[in-house]
Amino acid sequence: MTLVQKRNPTTSLRKPTNSKLMERLDDIASPLIALLILLAIWQLLASIPGLTTLPTPVRVVQETWMPLIAYPFYDRGGTDKGLFWQVMSSLQRVAIGYSLAAVVGISLGILVGMNKRVSKSLDPIFQILRTVPPLAWVPIALAALQQNQPAALFVIFITAIWPILINTAVGVQQIPSDYNNVAKVLQLPKSEYFFKILFPAALPYIFTGLRISIGLAWLAIIAAEIVMSGIVGIGFFIWNAYQNSQISEIILALVYIGLVGWLLDKMMERLQTLILPSSQR
Repeated sequence: MTLVQKRNPTTSLRKPTNSKLMERLDDIASPLIALLILLAIWQLLASIPGLTTLPTPVRVVQETWMPLIAYPFYDRGGTDKGLFWQVMSSLQRVAIGYSLAAVVGISLGILVGMNKRVSKSLDPIFQILRTVPPLAWVPIALAALQQNQPAALFVIFITAIWPILINTAVGVQQIPSDYNNVAKVLQLPKSEYFFKILFPAALPYIFTGLRISIGLAWLAIIAAEIVMSGIVGIGFFIWNAYQNSQISEIILALVYIGLVGWLLDKMMERLQTLILPSSQR
């Protein structure tokens, strides 16, 4: 009789698999339950006479089902388009403005991080400008550029650039002195120092700035489009619905905005996971 009992490989494999499955189901079920509770509270409060003029969730769906929910791809010309096209127009502006902010922000951040005198000179200016709300930039952008589309791109750019710039500068300044000493001993050319030491060491900070900025860029385009008339975009869609007292359409647009913002953040998080090694995440 042996003292060591034989283990059933099938049984040992099932437990971790079932545990992971239950964990994934819980990740889905918990938010859904919380959402249903919030919708139930909203339905109850909005149903009380005289408490609020906001529509109930049921009424929002009833009033926006045709054509906004059922047909998000309709296009009747001009600004009369489905929510899919409204969101896509806004995302195109965000992509352009955010890309410009990333290129300029990373470049300036590296320059500021590498040069202490430049950092001391420009840091107070950056700290002041980054606190200016996106809406405050809209009249300046319109006065300077004279057109809605370039003005909207500028508002996105000027809002999104600061987290990228500041985080990049901090990342460059936080490079361990040992790395710089090794580069000096080996007499690395500037190009090799940049691609083999500086950029990889600062990359986690850069991604932190990029992830913060993608959310700010999405917020900025909504603010810019709300006050810029005659352009297709989710921000102008909200403003137009407000002027026509279509509160249900505004609520539906807010749901779209939140979902798109969440997806943008998840995409950036996924990109960060793919590029950065596990030790730097």
